[in-house]
Amino acid sequence: MVVLWVMSAIGLLVVAPVVVALASYVIRPAREAVRYADDILEHGVGITVALEPVPVLVTTRERVGDVTGAAVGYVTALRRLAARA
Repeated sequence: MVVLWVMSAIGLLVVAPVVVALASYVIRPAREAVRYADDILEHGVGITVALEPVPVLVTTRERVGDVTGAAVGYVTALRRLAARA
């Protein structure tokens, strides 16, 4: 019975602090990973806000094509007028 008490005391005084110390090596990086994940989420939301106007670029591209065609026609007409003068 005395051996049981001695082993229990050793378990409480030696093994338990070792388990707590080893657990801290796991818990600390896990908490740091949570902070990194929160940071990634925050900046990811910021990126999506910045990308909202991207679909409008298709319309802009089409309009630039229209304006380019009209500008080429205008320059061609000016060249014809300059050639006559």
